[in-house]
Order: sequence, then C-alpha cells, then structure tokens
Amino acid sequence: MSFFGNLYKESLPPRAKTLYMYLKDRANKNSECWPAIKTIAKDTSMSVSTVKRAISDLIRHGFLTKTESFRENGSQTSNRYFIK
Repeated sequence: MSFFGNLYKESLPPRAKTLYMYLKDRANKNSECWPAIKTIAKDTSMSVSTVKRAISDLIRHGFLTKTESFRENGSQTSNRYFIK
C-alpha cells in the first residue's frame, strides 16, 4: 500500500486530503509542524474557513491532533499539529 493509502480509503472531503498532504510535507521527523492557518490557506489556495474545516475533518477521523500554543503574554500563536 502507498504512503497515503489509508488517507485515500477514508471518505474525507478533498480539502482534508489536501491539508493532510500539505502538513505531512511540512512536518519534521517527529511528524509535527506548526504553520499558521493563514499561511496554510495561502499555500494551498484554500480560504481560512476551509482550512479550519479541513483541520476538524482530520482530527475527527484520527489523522491529526492539535495543541494550542500561547505566547508569554497569553496571546495565541500558531497551533502545533501532530500527524498520525
């Protein structure tokens, strides 16, 4: 089976499959990455809302986990994504 074989089998919307491949490409050796949602949207030609829906799709289907990150002043910064 190919590297993305399980992803192809799932009944995920195309937006989620595109996002998974994008995040996998950006991930380090520990399968984690932390691009900003606006950066993802720009790089994938999706809207910010579509990116957020794709993230939810991947989390719901068990392909992704997300950890929120915060600056010292309490404001939120880019989330950290862990690809499964």
